[in-house]
Amino acid sequence: MKVLITGAFGNIGLSTIEEVIKQGDYVRCFDLKNKKNERIFKKLKKIYKNRIEVYWGDITRIDDVRKALEEQDVVIHLAFIIPKLSSTGLESEEVPNIAYKINVIGTKNLVSIMEALIKPKKIIFTSSVHVYGLTQHLKPPRRSDDPLNPHEHYSKHKLECENIIKSSNLTWSIYRLAASLPINLKLDRGMFDVPLNNRMEYVHTKDVGYAIAKGIRSDKIWRKVLLIGGGERCQYYYKDIVKKVLEGIGIGMLPEEAFSDKPFATDWMDTKESEEILHYQRRTIEDYVKDVKRNLGYKIFFIRLFSPTIRYLLLKKSPYYKRKYIPLKVLLEGYRL
Repeated sequence: MKVLITGAFGNIGLSTIEEVIKQGDYVRCFDLKNKKNERIFKKLKKIYKNRIEVYWGDITRIDDVRKALEEQDVVIHLAFIIPKLSSTGLESEEVPNIAYKINVIGTKNLVSIMEALIKPKKIIFTSSVHVYGLTQHLKPPRRSDDPLNPHEHYSKHKLECENIIKSSNLTWSIYRLAASLPINLKLDRGMFDVPLNNRMEYVHTKDVGYAIAKGIRSDKIWRKVLLIGGGERCQYYYKDIVKKVLEGIGIGMLPEEAFSDKPFATDWMDTKESEEILHYQRRTIEDYVKDVKRNLGYKIFFIRLFSPTIRYLLLKKSPYYKRKYIPLKVLLEGYRL
């Protein structure tokens, strides 16, 4: 089977490429041509040889999309500008007009061209738990038929794209993803925008890739909205995730006052149906921490050595940590070699 992946070189895309090829399919990557993406593809080409190819293009350009779709059997639509930790360097809430063009207009282009072609007629679109909006006051978990109340540009774009795809003549499946952190860890000010007591379900990026790959060959996912999360053992409060990650790499947990107290659009989800169909829930946050440490390699030693300095720099990024001077005991908390 020939599979087109839009936004192929992002966090979920890289995991999806690996799993799709592993199950015997061929991948065509569709993404913007830049030095970073070219480096990524060069490495992938060495590993997967003739099982992977790339079509450089812009999803907002109809001719680029049409050429990318030629001779493909199914589309995995991942190309999207997200609010935080974006591999593009753009964040949806800071550049909403640009994000709308890529997210919504790009999806309209893709769907309209697919509708006019004989094939591909199947599309898997990755949406987000964010489409439910602020739900911390509601009893969890979230379910696929719960009311949707997106409150930021990103989630509004996701919901608009869901509706575009559902109203098309295509055979579709929509995956609403839980929080899936990139293994190439990026600690920026966005990490402080989630309250520590916010419910958050984690799902490993490799498990998402596996769920997408399995979905391609499944007869049971189509015309369904599936919630993709790590399951009950991956249902945490945000403080649990932050603590496990920061302590795991040697920085140590940061003080509560560094984090926002405003509810954030994440929650626990009912993933029973998706797990019964796809059997993808294989990893937890502990596996993620191991992967991050492996990816950091020798840098872990220097992170631990300079953790007071790193803690200082991180706290300076927090818009909620109001202290003019950061106490030494806060900087040294958990410090050890």
